[in-house]
Amino acid sequence: MTIAAIIVAAGKGERAGTSLPKQFVTVGGKALLTHAVTALARHPRIERTIVVVAEGQAELAAHALGDILVDAIVIGGAERQQSVAAGMAAIGDARIVLIHDAARPFLPSSVVDRLIAALDTADGAIPALSVVDTLAKVGAKTGEDLGDVVDRNGLIRVQTPQAFRANAIRDAHNRWTGTAATDDAQMARAAGYMVAVVEGHAMLDKITQPADFAEAERKWNQRLISRTGLGYDVHRLATGEDLWLCGVKIDHEKGLSGHSDADVALHALTDALLGALGDGDIGAHFPPSDPQWRGAASHRFVEHAANLIKQAGGVIDHVDVTIICEAPKIGPHRDAMRIAIAGMLAVPITKVSVKATTTERLGFTGRGEGIAAQAAATIRLPEEE
Repeated sequence: MTIAAIIVAAGKGERAGTSLPKQFVTVGGKALLTHAVTALARHPRIERTIVVVAEGQAELAAHALGDILVDAIVIGGAERQQSVAAGMAAIGDARIVLIHDAARPFLPSSVVDRLIAALDTADGAIPALSVVDTLAKVGAKTGEDLGDVVDRNGLIRVQTPQAFRANAIRDAHNRWTGTAATDDAQMARAAGYMVAVVEGHAMLDKITQPADFAEAERKWNQRLISRTGLGYDVHRLATGEDLWLCGVKIDHEKGLSGHSDADVALHALTDALLGALGDGDIGAHFPPSDPQWRGAASHRFVEHAANLIKQAGGVIDHVDVTIICEAPKIGPHRDAMRIAIAGMLAVPITKVSVKATTTERLGFTGRGEGIAAQAAATIRLPEEE
């Protein structure tokens, strides 16, 4: 059964105290909207992703998402329920829908799993946390003094995403006659549908006030785990071939021979990035048997690996490439190589190291028969929940 996700990002975010609507403010180097969409779009059970924005925000959303693919960006309304309705109109024949607020950017996949599982026996499901703090009313004397304590037994903090059988939540929206609804679960419950409660997560706290952004940044950094990958490659030198190293064409009497442009340094770097991600190697993604990669520029391989890391919610912290050869001299080209790699990875040049060494004329590199390269990549990925 098809499962769709709607990310509601049509608010103004006036309480956040930011120049942009809060869903487009960055935390951990990416917009809140991007974090929320990434978490849902990469979940293996979710097949369609719909983003709902306010009038005039479509371009902002497209820029924030970059190359993250969504099925549609639609325009919402003045109230949240109007925006959800616009998203519902775009999910097609999906049987299950998850409705999520972009202001809750950090969504563990385990929460999505629990929500979907709960729909086996319920029409809807919400994630929630118990209320652990003492609750009290504001006093009546000044409006700032302490009033009566409220019994917190049986109270929960409701979060999103909220999951529903699509026909049930459509019916609930059509039948709603109350004032503006703050979430969809109350509409489903008012229509007589059973809404289950599953365990939520502290990472799903909503970003509303200016101070929430600093807390979100702290949570994001805590969630990222450092991983390292290594790469190694060799290509032979041959007359009549161009010599490409780290995306820079170098004048030399011989060039490297291979199925693509044979940029041995970028091939090693691609393997290092894929290794850190835990996603195979360059041959698995770009098989030498596939004619479309004959003569291909190797920067495409590096950019592909970098994009996979981005889609996984990861960050590239540093890459280090070592070229092993007797000739040509790498020093005069080092800065150009670093600039080229930084561009492929969309990182500052300070995160790129390129160096060279020889084998003291020993082995195939020492005899000038070929060039070898090794690379290391350090990235950070969100911890699996």
